[in-house]
Amino acid sequence: MAETDLDLIASTPCAGLLPLSIGAVTASEEPPCALTSIAPYRGQEGALSEALKKAHGMAWPKPGRSTGKEGARALWFGQGQALLVGPAPDAGLARHAALTDQSDAWAVVRLSGAGAQAVSARLTPLDLRRASFKRGHSARSEIAHMMGSLTRLGEDAFLILVFRSMAATLAHDLETAMQSVAARARL
Repeated sequence: MAETDLDLIASTPCAGLLPLSIGAVTASEEPPCALTSIAPYRGQEGALSEALKKAHGMAWPKPGRSTGKEGARALWFGQGQALLVGPAPDAGLARHAALTDQSDAWAVVRLSGAGAQAVSARLTPLDLRRASFKRGHSARSEIAHMMGSLTRLGEDAFLILVFRSMAATLAHDLETAMQSVAARARL
């Protein structure tokens, strides 16, 4: 094997791009974790939900919702599909659903702080008012001009996922929106 001066080093999608704090809002990359697409086999939705509860302490998410808590969540990810975020899936889930590792496919960003809702609202057409998009609500939607996922984690916190190849674009769009919200706060 020939030696070269090039050493390949693994990096996260947002390495060198985040964290970013402007005004009262911070955008930070979530630590790397397992991301697994779960698609139940026909007629297995109930059994899958029970298996998910037993193995990971969360039920199958209803459309537009998430289940679980910090470190282990299931996000609604489209019709008949959820994304398990955090733990590696229990092997028993494979009896009820197709499991696909998505860990290297997504950039996962947490947006938090007073003004996080205003920043997010500049990036998506979703109605993010707390009365409409409450804690635990999750949607696949346009984020700026990219398709992604947005989940409300708390009063002033969101989880944003976009394809890994769009991480730099997301960081740029977040920075622009954060600057705009911070400028308005200074008026």
